[in-house]
Amino acid sequence: MANEEKKDFNAMLHKVTGMPKVQIVTDEATIKKYGGEKMYFAPPTAYDAIMKLVPCGKVLTVGAIREYLAKSNHADFTDPITAGIFVSIAAWASYQRKEDETPYWRTLKANGELNAKYPGGVEAQKEKLEAEGHTVIQKGRKNIRYYVKDYERVLFELEP
Repeated sequence: MANEEKKDFNAMLHKVTGMPKVQIVTDEATIKKYGGEKMYFAPPTAYDAIMKLVPCGKVLTVGAIREYLAKSNHADFTDPITAGIFVSIAAWASYQRKEDETPYWRTLKANGELNAKYPGGVEAQKEKLEAEGHTVIQKGRKNIRYYVKDYERVLFELEP
């Protein structure tokens, strides 16, 4: 996303888009990759609501949210593209609000990676996570990425 400071992310968060819905996928490569043909599309507010559940000291991955939403809605998988976009929308919407904060910094990418698309980038997310007791490590020499060390030990479990 570009020009985040000029967009109304709370309006985007609550925009009616015809979701939730289940779509049947017929592309064989997609079916093989994701293990089924029933793809679930959750609205942005669903991602925001789940992200709000994560308490201080715990983290969650976008993948875990996607799995939870798929299982809870009798689908094989959720759309990975909209999931990434909607997590970012939830983060920026929270950043723009004065109250009802979503602790978006506790939602990580795959393998515990920090999300550069959050407000303030990885630097701000790193600062917030370290303030909550997490250790953030750097990996790579050219393509530097940041991860929560041993994130698996502090994963928040979503109840079915």
